[in-house]
Amino acid sequence: MNCKLSNTLCITAPLLFALPFVAASPAADSAPKADHVESATGASLWQDRGDIAALDLLDGPGGKEHQPSGKFKFIDEDMNGTSPKFNVVDDQGVRWRVKLGQEVKSETAATRLVWAAGYFADEDYYLPELRVDGLPKLSRGNNFVTADGVVHDVRLERKLKGQKKKGNWSWFDNPFIGTREFNGLRVMMALINNWDLKEVNNSIYEEKGAGPRYVVTDLGASFGNTGNSLTRSKSDLHDYQKTRFIQHEEPQTVDFFMSSRPFFVSVVNAPNYYTRTHMESIAKKIPRADAKWLGQLLGRLTPQQVRDCFSAAGYTPEQVELYATIVRERIADLNRL
Repeated sequence: MNCKLSNTLCITAPLLFALPFVAASPAADSAPKADHVESATGASLWQDRGDIAALDLLDGPGGKEHQPSGKFKFIDEDMNGTSPKFNVVDDQGVRWRVKLGQEVKSETAATRLVWAAGYFADEDYYLPELRVDGLPKLSRGNNFVTADGVVHDVRLERKLKGQKKKGNWSWFDNPFIGTREFNGLRVMMALINNWDLKEVNNSIYEEKGAGPRYVVTDLGASFGNTGNSLTRSKSDLHDYQKTRFIQHEEPQTVDFFMSSRPFFVSVVNAPNYYTRTHMESIAKKIPRADAKWLGQLLGRLTPQQVRDCFSAAGYTPEQVELYATIVRERIADLNRL
């Protein structure tokens, strides 16, 4: 190791190892219970879905009426994030964001589970293939496009008319910290093994006549293994099967597995090392009562509804059954707390 790198590690490492213990983590105190959780400013995080056992999880938050259909025309390519994406418009004038790659199926399934629990979620749909008029050669994801212009394995996110993004929100600084519903959302991220909990993946939306809505808008890094850059995965059934859910129990709180600390050598990139390490606390020190509350909510789902989340995402029948079994086992674990 050269002297410059060695000096950097020696100076920076002690500080960074202390950071996760010094920095504030989401409050563990259980707080207000309500059918519709709003902050003092009218912002919303959660809504009571009513009869959860009656929800259509094949079609998800958008329902059958918002299913993508008709012809699609290319608008432009979206270079944000790590997954290939581009925007299209259908012949009814509805805009859609098309995502390709590893996150397509996991995100489609995750939005349905998160929405069923009462949280806001994007209207995502999976299509095995999509024909787009005017599709150019893409900068990213061209390997998903056949010679005749058909795009394979896509997730379409419907852009809602009148909905505007007002910014991003943090797991460590938001109006809902300490509420049962916010703590439930923290558990939800552990249940689906969503390891990419960066602030940029959380959006604040506003619609005409409604207050701000706080949404986890990128759930693609789910249903695999949490961990560092070499061990984490997305939409990987084998990895999801072998991971543990509950890490440690105290009389009043529960810790869930959430691994995101980078390799030690990554300490030279101090901001990233700190951010990724700090994420682990999102799944820690959660009130037992709040974790069980989420389990009771999700426990109302029928086995078929849980399977529908994964069927809608294009997984094979065997994968659907295994994914659904793991999710139901985790729900049962919450209800045993």
